[in-house]
Amino acid sequence: MSMNGGSGIDRRRVLGAAGVAACGVAALAACGGEAAGDRKVPGIQGKVIAKTADVPVGGGTVVKKYKMVVTQPSEGVYKAFGASCPHRGCAVSPPKDNVMVCPCHGSEFDADTGEATKGPATGRLIPYQVKVEGDGIVVV
Repeated sequence: MSMNGGSGIDRRRVLGAAGVAACGVAALAACGGEAAGDRKVPGIQGKVIAKTADVPVGGGTVVKKYKMVVTQPSEGVYKAFGASCPHRGCAVSPPKDNVMVCPCHGSEFDADTGEATKGPATGRLIPYQVKVEGDGIVVV
């Protein structure tokens, strides 16, 4: 005879489920706590990821080593985003005319904001904060 009054649910299962739920909530809170543009790429803060000369106005370059795309949407303004399309994870192309395109399904992204402007992707590219030091673009 079970000690739970015949309900079929034992104490270990209830406590285990509660623990899993608590871990899931903690993980979501940790993921949601970063503001856009505050993402950190482990091991490359302060390192030059691209040269300003390699990032044309209205265009950009994909930095395969770090899976990032660096853009210059307007003169002297540099942006960086994760190069993985949020739809299926394919790498986006370097921007042309301030538009990055995912070759897998045709999603398009704004080179200034990383926002999806054409689906099927609905999410944005992950933004990273960068600054110019000399002729290099550095992740902050």
